[in-house]
Amino acid sequence: MRWQDAERSTNVDDVRGRRFGGGGMPLRLGGMGGMSLGGLVAIMAITYLLGGDPLAILTGGVPTETAAPPSAGDVAPIDDEGSQFVKTVLKSTETVWGSVFREQLGRSYSEPRLVMFSDQVPSACGTNSAAVGPFYCPPDQRVYIDISFYNELDRRFGAPGDFAQAYVIAHEVGHHVQNLLGIDEKVRAAQQRGSEAQANQLSVRMELQADCFAGVWGHYVKAQSGPGKVTLEPGDVEEGLRAAAAIGDDAIQRKAQGQVSPESWTHGSSEQRVQWLRRGLDSGQVANCNTLGT
Repeated sequence: MRWQDAERSTNVDDVRGRRFGGGGMPLRLGGMGGMSLGGLVAIMAITYLLGGDPLAILTGGVPTETAAPPSAGDVAPIDDEGSQFVKTVLKSTETVWGSVFREQLGRSYSEPRLVMFSDQVPSACGTNSAAVGPFYCPPDQRVYIDISFYNELDRRFGAPGDFAQAYVIAHEVGHHVQNLLGIDEKVRAAQQRGSEAQANQLSVRMELQADCFAGVWGHYVKAQSGPGKVTLEPGDVEEGLRAAAAIGDDAIQRKAQGQVSPESWTHGSSEQRVQWLRRGLDSGQVANCNTLGT
């Protein structure tokens, strides 16, 4: 993927190296935005696989709504290749979704902010450890990422490459799109009304839709070329598809615990994630990403 000379977003807060005091609230079942106990077990398995402490999830790693989003004003940003890459990919998503919202939805796109952090970070969803991986927080409309996750994506999941890394950002931006469209709010309400199994299934469908939305972004990146733009090279799409397969719930569970428990899935199987990412890549249409069947 060629990105080095492309425009970069200004909607990025770099708080890497900053130490935040305090911690998140203790675990409260039912207070995790619809996450079930089975979903929590899956996340703890992922945390263990990434080399983190699963118990951290019980002492502050689960999103709550108690902490304010971080301010980057008292930390000098680090202008390294990692930050340049993140800013470039985010700008590309801003451009694509600005156009998609106008042309397909007849409305304006509100850009999210992205926070680059290390170790842990406070947000409107609570204080979260880097062990939980990249995440999006609907109340503050921010994407949070510790870019050391990319080393894990390569080393532990076998999914290297720039486009695989860009897919991770595009997926989280996909959750922002869900938030703007009111999908997130409706699904969380349905999760509260339903059973644990129904809540898990809705979580899976939300994640698969975010994969499809990441594919919508990729569709338009595939079609562009020339200086000053993010452009794809041969093999880039395959990188993204491999990444989607590598972080399917079944693949993660098989590595972490030696068996697959579909009832505890929160993101979908490798096959499902590849299917919906490819659907977005092939069509570029928001309407083709209806994983919720409504």
